[in-house]
Amino acid sequence: MSTPRTTSEGPFSQDADGFSLVLGGPLYQLWRRAHLAGDTLELLRRRIIVIALVAWLPLLVLSVLEGHAWGSAVTMPFLRDVEVHVRFLIALPLLVVAELVVHQRMRPIVRLFLERRLIADTARAKFDAILAAALRLRNSVIAEVGLIAFVYGVGVMVIWRTQTAVDVASWYATAPGSWKPSLAGWWFGCVSLPLFQFILLRWYFRLFIWARFLWGVSRIELQLVPTHPDRCGGLAFLANVCPAFAPVLLAQSAVLAGAIADKIFFSGAQLPQFKVEVIVLVAWMLLSVLGPLLVFAPVLAHAKRVGLREYGSLAQRYVGDFDQKWLRGGAPAEEALLGSADIQSLADLGNSFEVVSGMRAIPFTRDAVVQLAVFALVPLVPLLLTMISLEELLKTLVKMVL
Repeated sequence: MSTPRTTSEGPFSQDADGFSLVLGGPLYQLWRRAHLAGDTLELLRRRIIVIALVAWLPLLVLSVLEGHAWGSAVTMPFLRDVEVHVRFLIALPLLVVAELVVHQRMRPIVRLFLERRLIADTARAKFDAILAAALRLRNSVIAEVGLIAFVYGVGVMVIWRTQTAVDVASWYATAPGSWKPSLAGWWFGCVSLPLFQFILLRWYFRLFIWARFLWGVSRIELQLVPTHPDRCGGLAFLANVCPAFAPVLLAQSAVLAGAIADKIFFSGAQLPQFKVEVIVLVAWMLLSVLGPLLVFAPVLAHAKRVGLREYGSLAQRYVGDFDQKWLRGGAPAEEALLGSADIQSLADLGNSFEVVSGMRAIPFTRDAVVQLAVFALVPLVPLLLTMISLEELLKTLVKMVL
């Protein structure tokens, strides 16, 4: 029987030692029973191939059989539909890849709360309860069944039946403006699209679990150190998990890019018409990933105020004694100022107070925001070629570099 890992403060719980947002829930169990994943999400390539084949290949086959895969039978044949290929061959695999990336990056994060002694002894039971609640929610069958019901009740019965990507005859709906799907359209609306929507919503459900866990931790007694060199009282490590969600951001942005491309190519739209959609989506994605960390803002702000008050009092006493000793004749005659440790101590105290003064109220930096924004915008960059030729774009880039 294995024993829990220990620190000087006591044993780690097994939950904290191996916390994961993705190793649980009905879909994870289905992956394992279908031999598409191991205990720690092995067989990634197999999952990607299977899920892409289920979502995309039948659409190709049915479109070929109906004569809508290419040619001029419909305005938008299957092989020219940018969005459908991006959604199921790029975005959907990215959402699957994100599971492994987030699992590997997040697994040690929760344990660091204990390794770094951020949880007070009196709050350890509450911390374990918050962690257990997060794991129960992650494993909830009711939650994922609810997501499926929402996808079919809203995503299929409302959105898919009332809205289409472009208002032209296409491989999935030969009569634009009316709900008359082709055979490929039925598979698209009843299988492929709900599958994508479910996996995407499942990611937002996981982000909700993460936010709920962090909110609970922020409400218990934390042992933050204002002079910690990370300028966040010891909590800056939380930002390390944010880049792991980059595949999720890339997937959503890629789908938007594909939808915009279809409207430009088949409906005569222009890229600037979609600036609001781009701004809203990027802002929403950044808030989804970085927003959960904002729950620590009140705690960090309080720790900074307390630190400034306490270190200010300490500095006042020290500089008062230093002034009395070295400027008011308090030092013994035989004690030399040159080489005295008092000078170094005064400098160290000043450095500590400077660290406290520079303490941030949010556990991430502007660089983290810029990094995630770049991930969110990268799939949209090729759309610039609809406004400027590749030659002109390359010339512009060369001029900027040189």
